[in-house]
Amino acid sequence: MTAPPPSESVELSVVIPVRDEAGNVAQLAAEIHAALAGKVTYEIVFVDDASTDTTPAELAGLNDARVRVFTHVKSCGQSQATITGVTQARGTWIATLDGDGQNDPADLPRLLDARAAAGAEAARTLFIGRRGARRDNLRRLIASRIANGIRGAVLGDATPDSGCGIKLLSRALFLALPRFDALHRFVPALVLRAGGRVVSLPVSHRMRVRGASKYTIWRRGLIGVVDMLGVFWLMRRNKPPTLKS
Repeated sequence: MTAPPPSESVELSVVIPVRDEAGNVAQLAAEIHAALAGKVTYEIVFVDDASTDTTPAELAGLNDARVRVFTHVKSCGQSQATITGVTQARGTWIATLDGDGQNDPADLPRLLDARAAAGAEAARTLFIGRRGARRDNLRRLIASRIANGIRGAVLGDATPDSGCGIKLLSRALFLALPRFDALHRFVPALVLRAGGRVVSLPVSHRMRVRGASKYTIWRRGLIGVVDMLGVFWLMRRNKPPTLKS
């Protein structure tokens, strides 16, 4: 497939928020091309969340007609970077990946196949990865399992791995969700709140080989609990109307 002109819409926008991911972005772009070639019309949208390393130079050096780059002047966090990417995307469908390379783009076709199998239900469905053999250190593994357990019990998000970065959903569905700083952690619960459904699919998980994680146990822990209570409030206060037939 040839790259679409800048003004032309595409079927899929792969949105990747990055901050200080030098050494990862070019490899990630190449892997996305390999995974999606011949399957869909697509673009890759990188959102640089005010990186302080050589990430901006590496993005500028990609020289790829399928790649679009947007840059935050000040760091706003992963969720806001994702929102920027989806807002600027030309695709009718959105796939998200973490910028650290731990999500494998080779899993994207699996999500696309699940979308095709869902038929008419696809437009209201979030397709999200479920990491099996996690390649994280023990502390992160324990923190993630605790967070997923608490989140599932409180929010009932029907998702064993709601923190997985690889997701696929329609752009319209994403834009219908409430927007706030921790959005990326609660997309399954918010999709359910919007009357949609969630489908979890097994995906691979890779070790981070370059750069360092931007999250600490503090940010994933206590702050995450505050965010979760906010989402719980949103879900409790949501009363969708039933239209008279």
